[in-house]
Amino acid sequence: MNFYDFHVHSEFSEGESTIEEIANRAKLLGYKGICFTTYLDDKNKIKKTKEIVSKLSKQIGIDIFIGFEARNTSELDKLIKLRREYDVLLVKGSDLLLNRKAVETKEVDILTHPEYNRRDSGFNHVMAQLATENNVAIEINFREILNSSKNTRANIMHKIKTNVEICKKYKAPIVISSGSVTHWQLKDPKILISMGCLLGLELKEAKKTISEIPENIIKMIKERQDEKWIRPGVKVV
Repeated sequence: MNFYDFHVHSEFSEGESTIEEIANRAKLLGYKGICFTTYLDDKNKIKKTKEIVSKLSKQIGIDIFIGFEARNTSELDKLIKLRREYDVLLVKGSDLLLNRKAVETKEVDILTHPEYNRRDSGFNHVMAQLATENNVAIEINFREILNSSKNTRANIMHKIKTNVEICKKYKAPIVISSGSVTHWQLKDPKILISMGCLLGLELKEAKKTISEIPENIIKMIKERQDEKWIRPGVKVV
Protein backbone atom coordinates (compact mmCIF):
# COMPACT_ATOMS: atom_id res chain seq x y z
CA MET A 1 0.00 0.00 0.00
CA ASN A 2 1.33 3.42 -0.99
CA PHE A 3 0.90 6.42 1.32
CA TYR A 4 0.63 10.10 0.43
CA ASP A 5 0.55 13.39 2.33
CA PHE A 6 -1.33 15.82 0.12
CA HIS A 7 -1.04 19.05 2.10
CA VAL A 8 2.39 20.25 3.20
CA HIS A 9 3.83 23.76 3.15
CA SER A 10 7.43 24.67 2.36
CA GLU A 11 9.32 27.95 2.39
CA PHE A 12 7.54 28.70 -0.89
CA SER A 13 4.38 29.50 1.06
CA GLU A 14 3.86 29.71 4.83
CA GLY A 15 6.35 26.95 5.66
CA GLU A 16 9.82 27.12 7.16
CA SER A 17 11.63 24.12 5.64
CA THR A 18 12.90 23.76 2.09
CA ILE A 19 11.21 21.47 -0.42
CA GLU A 20 14.30 19.26 -0.31
CA GLU A 21 14.18 18.90 3.50
CA ILE A 22 10.51 17.98 3.44
CA ALA A 23 10.86 15.55 0.52
CA ASN A 24 13.76 13.74 2.21
CA ARG A 25 11.85 13.49 5.48
CA ALA A 26 8.74 12.18 3.72
CA LYS A 27 10.82 9.54 1.94
CA LEU A 28 12.33 8.49 5.28
CA LEU A 29 8.85 8.14 6.83
CA GLY A 30 7.77 5.83 4.03
CA TYR A 31 5.62 8.07 1.83
CA LYS A 32 5.29 7.29 -1.86
CA GLY A 33 4.44 10.91 -2.62
CA ILE A 34 3.67 14.36 -1.22
CA CYS A 35 1.92 17.48 -2.44
CA PHE A 36 3.53 20.85 -1.79
CA THR A 37 0.86 23.47 -1.31
CA THR A 38 1.40 27.13 -2.00
CA TYR A 39 -0.59 30.24 -2.96
CA LEU A 40 -0.93 31.93 -6.31
CA ASP A 41 1.03 35.19 -6.17
CA ASP A 42 1.83 35.25 -9.87
CA LYS A 43 1.84 32.83 -12.79
CA ASN A 44 5.66 32.63 -12.83
CA LYS A 45 5.53 30.88 -9.46
CA ILE A 46 4.03 27.81 -11.13
CA LYS A 47 6.93 27.53 -13.58
CA LYS A 48 9.61 28.09 -10.92
CA THR A 49 8.07 25.52 -8.54
CA LYS A 50 7.78 22.95 -11.35
CA GLU A 51 11.49 23.22 -12.15
CA ILE A 52 12.54 22.64 -8.53
CA VAL A 53 10.06 19.84 -7.92
CA SER A 54 10.95 17.94 -11.11
CA LYS A 55 14.64 17.90 -10.21
CA LEU A 56 14.13 16.85 -6.57
CA SER A 57 11.56 14.16 -7.39
CA LYS A 58 14.11 12.29 -9.51
CA GLN A 59 16.97 12.98 -7.12
CA ILE A 60 15.20 11.79 -3.95
CA GLY A 61 12.99 9.12 -5.49
CA ILE A 62 9.59 10.32 -4.31
CA ASP A 63 6.55 11.53 -6.24
CA ILE A 64 6.13 15.28 -5.72
CA PHE A 65 2.97 17.12 -6.72
CA ILE A 66 2.30 20.85 -6.86
CA GLY A 67 -0.85 22.12 -5.18
CA PHE A 68 -2.29 25.62 -5.14
CA GLU A 69 -4.66 26.63 -2.35
CA ALA A 70 -7.36 29.22 -3.02
CA ARG A 71 -8.06 31.55 -0.08
CA ASN A 72 -11.07 33.29 -1.60
CA THR A 73 -13.43 33.04 -4.57
CA SER A 74 -11.31 35.39 -6.68
CA GLU A 75 -8.24 33.16 -6.30
CA LEU A 76 -10.36 30.08 -6.96
CA ASP A 77 -11.62 31.52 -10.25
CA LYS A 78 -8.05 32.34 -11.33
CA LEU A 79 -6.78 28.88 -10.42
CA ILE A 80 -9.62 27.20 -12.32
CA LYS A 81 -8.53 29.06 -15.47
CA LEU A 82 -4.96 27.79 -14.98
CA ARG A 83 -6.10 24.26 -14.05
CA ARG A 84 -3.93 22.38 -16.55
CA GLU A 85 -0.72 24.04 -15.36
CA TYR A 86 -0.42 22.43 -11.89
CA ASP A 87 -1.45 19.22 -10.15
CA VAL A 88 -3.78 19.72 -7.18
CA LEU A 89 -6.37 22.42 -6.49
CA LEU A 90 -7.14 22.94 -2.81
CA VAL A 91 -9.52 25.45 -1.24
CA LYS A 92 -8.74 26.88 2.19
CA GLY A 93 -11.72 26.10 4.38
CA SER A 94 -13.32 28.44 6.91
CA ASP A 95 -15.66 30.80 5.09
CA LEU A 96 -19.01 29.05 4.64
CA LEU A 97 -19.67 30.45 1.15
CA LEU A 98 -16.19 29.44 0.00
CA ASN A 99 -16.65 25.96 1.49
CA ARG A 100 -19.87 25.63 -0.50
CA LYS A 101 -18.28 26.86 -3.73
CA ALA A 102 -15.41 24.41 -3.28
CA VAL A 103 -17.63 21.33 -3.16
CA GLU A 104 -19.70 22.64 -6.07
CA THR A 105 -16.62 22.93 -8.29
CA LYS A 106 -15.47 19.83 -10.17
CA GLU A 107 -11.98 21.26 -10.72
CA VAL A 108 -11.35 21.28 -6.93
CA ASP A 109 -9.59 18.25 -5.43
CA ILE A 110 -9.55 19.03 -1.69
CA LEU A 111 -11.46 21.31 0.69
CA THR A 112 -9.00 21.83 3.53
CA HIS A 113 -10.15 21.99 7.19
CA PRO A 114 -13.70 23.36 6.58
CA GLU A 115 -14.14 23.89 10.33
CA TYR A 116 -11.08 26.16 10.68
CA ASN A 117 -11.69 29.10 13.06
CA ARG A 118 -15.42 28.46 13.07
CA ARG A 119 -17.94 27.92 15.86
CA ASP A 120 -19.66 25.26 13.76
CA SER A 121 -18.12 22.53 11.60
CA GLY A 122 -18.34 24.58 8.38
CA PHE A 123 -19.88 21.63 6.61
CA ASN A 124 -23.33 20.09 6.24
CA HIS A 125 -25.35 17.34 4.54
CA VAL A 126 -25.94 19.34 1.36
CA MET A 127 -22.21 20.02 1.01
CA ALA A 128 -21.45 16.35 1.59
CA GLN A 129 -23.76 15.36 -1.26
CA LEU A 130 -22.09 17.90 -3.53
CA ALA A 131 -18.62 16.70 -2.50
CA THR A 132 -19.60 13.15 -3.41
CA GLU A 133 -21.06 14.20 -6.78
CA ASN A 134 -18.04 16.32 -7.69
CA ASN A 135 -15.42 14.05 -6.09
CA VAL A 136 -14.07 16.77 -3.78
CA ALA A 137 -12.20 15.32 -0.79
CA ILE A 138 -12.76 16.78 2.68
CA GLU A 139 -9.57 17.15 4.68
CA ILE A 140 -8.72 16.21 8.24
CA ASN A 141 -5.74 18.45 9.02
CA PHE A 142 -3.45 17.03 11.71
CA ARG A 143 -1.61 20.32 12.30
CA GLU A 144 -4.84 22.04 13.31
CA ILE A 145 -5.26 19.47 16.09
CA LEU A 146 -1.57 19.40 17.00
CA ASN A 147 -1.29 23.18 17.46
CA SER A 148 -4.34 23.44 19.71
CA SER A 149 -4.62 22.67 23.42
CA LYS A 150 -7.06 21.57 26.13
CA ASN A 151 -10.64 22.70 25.49
CA THR A 152 -9.78 24.17 22.09
CA ARG A 153 -8.45 20.81 20.92
CA ALA A 154 -11.53 18.98 22.17
CA ASN A 155 -13.75 21.46 20.35
CA ILE A 156 -11.80 21.12 17.10
CA MET A 157 -11.87 17.34 17.27
CA HIS A 158 -15.61 17.39 17.93
CA LYS A 159 -16.20 19.50 14.80
CA ILE A 160 -13.96 17.27 12.69
CA LYS A 161 -15.71 14.17 14.01
CA THR A 162 -19.07 15.70 13.04
CA ASN A 163 -17.77 16.24 9.50
CA VAL A 164 -16.44 12.68 9.37
CA GLU A 165 -19.88 11.32 10.30
CA ILE A 166 -21.53 13.41 7.59
CA CYS A 167 -18.96 12.34 4.99
CA LYS A 168 -19.44 8.67 5.87
CA LYS A 169 -23.21 8.99 5.55
CA TYR A 170 -22.99 10.41 2.03
CA LYS A 171 -19.80 8.57 1.01
CA ALA A 172 -17.88 11.81 0.47
CA PRO A 173 -14.10 11.22 0.11
CA ILE A 174 -11.87 12.13 3.05
CA VAL A 175 -8.12 12.80 3.09
CA ILE A 176 -5.93 13.09 6.16
CA SER A 177 -2.85 15.29 5.87
CA SER A 178 -0.15 16.54 8.20
CA GLY A 179 -0.63 20.16 7.09
CA SER A 180 3.02 20.51 8.10
CA VAL A 181 4.95 23.76 7.77
CA THR A 182 8.32 22.20 8.69
CA HIS A 183 9.84 18.82 7.87
CA TRP A 184 9.68 17.95 11.58
CA GLN A 185 5.88 18.24 11.54
CA LEU A 186 5.52 15.46 8.97
CA LYS A 187 3.96 12.43 10.63
CA ASP A 188 4.42 8.71 10.16
CA PRO A 189 1.52 7.36 8.05
CA LYS A 190 0.49 5.14 10.98
CA ILE A 191 -0.04 8.23 13.16
CA LEU A 192 -2.38 9.78 10.60
CA ILE A 193 -4.26 6.49 10.29
CA SER A 194 -4.61 6.27 14.07
CA MET A 195 -5.96 9.83 14.19
CA GLY A 196 -8.53 8.88 11.56
CA CYS A 197 -9.71 5.97 13.71
CA LEU A 198 -9.91 8.25 16.76
CA LEU A 199 -12.15 10.60 14.79
CA GLY A 200 -14.65 7.95 13.79
CA LEU A 201 -13.21 6.09 10.80
CA GLU A 202 -12.83 2.34 10.63
CA LEU A 203 -9.24 1.14 10.14
CA LYS A 204 -9.86 0.31 6.47
CA GLU A 205 -11.45 3.73 5.90
CA ALA A 206 -8.59 5.52 7.66
CA LYS A 207 -6.01 3.78 5.46
CA LYS A 208 -7.91 4.89 2.35
CA THR A 209 -7.59 8.55 3.36
CA ILE A 210 -3.83 8.51 2.75
CA SER A 211 -3.69 5.87 0.02
CA GLU A 212 -6.72 5.20 -2.18
CA ILE A 213 -8.21 8.72 -2.07
CA PRO A 214 -4.90 10.46 -3.00
CA GLU A 215 -4.39 7.83 -5.71
CA ASN A 216 -7.77 8.78 -7.17
CA ILE A 217 -6.61 12.41 -7.23
CA ILE A 218 -3.42 11.31 -9.01
CA LYS A 219 -5.53 9.58 -11.67
CA MET A 220 -7.35 12.88 -12.22
CA ILE A 221 -3.99 14.70 -12.44
CA LYS A 222 -2.92 12.38 -15.26
CA GLU A 223 -6.27 12.81 -16.99
CA ARG A 224 -5.97 16.62 -16.89
CA GLN A 225 -2.47 16.44 -18.34
CA ASP A 226 -3.80 14.57 -21.36
CA GLU A 227 -3.83 16.78 -24.46
CA LYS A 228 -7.44 15.78 -25.10
CA TRP A 229 -8.70 17.03 -21.72
CA ILE A 230 -10.61 20.33 -21.88
CA ARG A 231 -12.44 20.53 -18.57
CA PRO A 232 -14.21 18.06 -16.22
CA GLY A 233 -16.40 15.82 -18.34
CA VAL A 234 -15.17 17.28 -21.63
CA LYS A 235 -12.46 15.69 -23.81
CA VAL A 236 -11.53 15.80 -27.49
CA VAL A 237 -12.35 12.46 -29.15
